[in-house]
Amino acid sequence: MTGFLQNTFNGLVSGAFYALLALGLAVIFGMLRVVNFAHGAFYMLGAFGAYVLLTEAGVPFWAALVIMPVGLALVGMALERALIHRLTRLDPLYNFLLTFGLTLILQDLVKLRYGVQSSPYETPSALAGSVDFGLFDFPTYRVFILGFAVAVCVGVWWVLTRTRIGMVVRASTERPELTRAFGIDVGRWVTPVFGFGIGLAGLAGVLAAPMRAVNPLMGADLIIVVFAVVVIGGLGSIFGSVAAGFGIGLVQAWGEAYLSDVPIVSQTIVFIVMAVVLLWRPAGLFGREEAPA
Repeated sequence: MTGFLQNTFNGLVSGAFYALLALGLAVIFGMLRVVNFAHGAFYMLGAFGAYVLLTEAGVPFWAALVIMPVGLALVGMALERALIHRLTRLDPLYNFLLTFGLTLILQDLVKLRYGVQSSPYETPSALAGSVDFGLFDFPTYRVFILGFAVAVCVGVWWVLTRTRIGMVVRASTERPELTRAFGIDVGRWVTPVFGFGIGLAGLAGVLAAPMRAVNPLMGADLIIVVFAVVVIGGLGSIFGSVAAGFGIGLVQAWGEAYLSDVPIVSQTIVFIVMAVVLLWRPAGLFGREEAPA
């Protein structure tokens, strides 16, 4: 029982990262219909930015938790206006190739400056130690990650469902054609929404820095699973992306714990789940079926 609870908690913590990254991907795809392959690179930049701020400027974790998401959001907005915006009228493949190329450039620039070795990032002293849950102890920092990610997801949900601006953004994300039909200028929200999605990736990266080794390929290792999460939840579905993120985190943790004797299953269980979901619901669990032309 103790082992199951620990694995479940580990799965929820992994799911917290998936949820934050998938949420950013969902709003970007919903608004722009762009598959942002560079999302993993911005996650990596969030972690590396926190590392550089701490080691070279003495900026603590708590400040980096604000500085990096905001800074990367501004970078994302500039990127959208300078590059992404110019290709949105073309086949989506062009923007996919653009963001894929951008990923390679960012990874190589970081490799050139810091090498390929992993760099440790110290856990904030206030979050050191562990929390006693009775049946088991769990690292305080991981408890913080779970609580913080849930708070961010709930906060984003509240903004999107309880404020006028949020409802416009949500409608533009999930039903852009219908939103335009009501006379709402979807285009004015494209740049800030793209920046917001990038900011969420940077936030996840900062949170990952004390828990995972900071290295130039940390985003590449994660982004494929996050794409699977978004597909399972439903492309463009905000709630689906968050729910699938936590769900896949649990499935992955349980698979690694209880199917370790069958490596091929434990290592591919996320994609097995994706295949099953797509066979059952091609639009994903919470996605909307496209009407036939």
